[in-house]
Amino acid sequence: MWSGGSKPRIGFVPTMGYLHEGHASLMRQAAAENDITVLSIFVNPLQFGPNEDFETYPRNEQRDLSIAAENGVDLVFMPSVSEMYPRKVLTKVLVSDVTDRLCGASRPGHFDGVGTVVSKLFHLVQPDRAYFGMKDAQQVAVIQQMTDDLNFPVTIVPCPIVREPDGLALSSRNVYLNAEQRAQAVVLSSSLAKAREWMKDASLTPAALVNKVRAAISEAPLANIDYVEVLEYPALATPEAEAPFHRTQQRYILALAVKFGATRLIDNELFEPVEVNGNV
Repeated sequence: MWSGGSKPRIGFVPTMGYLHEGHASLMRQAAAENDITVLSIFVNPLQFGPNEDFETYPRNEQRDLSIAAENGVDLVFMPSVSEMYPRKVLTKVLVSDVTDRLCGASRPGHFDGVGTVVSKLFHLVQPDRAYFGMKDAQQVAVIQQMTDDLNFPVTIVPCPIVREPDGLALSSRNVYLNAEQRAQAVVLSSSLAKAREWMKDASLTPAALVNKVRAAISEAPLANIDYVEVLEYPALATPEAEAPFHRTQQRYILALAVKFGATRLIDNELFEPVEVNGNV
C-alpha cells in the first residue's frame, strides 16, 4: 500500500468476478508494478446478448474478496448495475473494424458493451496501468485501440494466458462443464500446440492451417466449432488465404471459439514473425 509522497501509480485489474488463478496473476503483476492496486468486480449486462448467460454467470463475492486480499489488491470496486447505469444508457463507446471478426461477429454488440464499461471504469478509477489477460486477445486489441483513439492516459498491459496442468485455459465459465465436456475441452490447447508444429512448414498457408485445426478440434465428439480463424494481430485483418506464412514479417493470431454443450470457450496462440519463418 502506498504510504505517501508523490502521486501514487495505480494499477487496475477489471474483472467480472468469480476469480481464478488467471485473474490472480494479473493482480500480482499489478501489485508488483504499482503503488496501489485496484480490482473491479462487475458483471456488465451491456456485453451480454439476449440469449447469453448474464443471469447465470457464476458469482461468489466473498471468495473473490479473499482472493483479492491474498494477491496484493488494495481496493476492490464492486458497483451494482444501478450504480454503473443509473438511467438508460444513451452514450456508448463503439470501436469499429477490430470488432468485426471473431467474437465480434458471433456476439453482436458484445464489444460495444466492453468499450463502454471499460471507458467508464477508466474514468472512475483513473489508473496509470490496466492489466488484461491475453486469453481474450481480441478484447485486448479492442481496448488498446480505444485507449489510443480516445487518448486515455492509461498503459494497457497484456498478460499471458494461464492454463490448467492439462492445458485448458482458465476461465470462469469452465465451471459449467460436466466431466466429459471438461475432458474433451483440452482439444483446444492440444490443437494450438499442433498448430505451432505445423507453422514450421514453410509452405503452410492460413487456409491450410485453419483446415488442419478444424479437423483436429473435430476429433472431439462434443466440440461444436463457432470459429477457427487466422488473422494479423493486433489489427485483426484477414491475411491472404493462400499466401504462405513464411513470406511475411507479420504477427499472426490463431483464434478459436468452441462450444461444449451450452458452454462457449475461447483460446488462441500468437505467432511472432521469427516463429512463422521457422527460426526458433
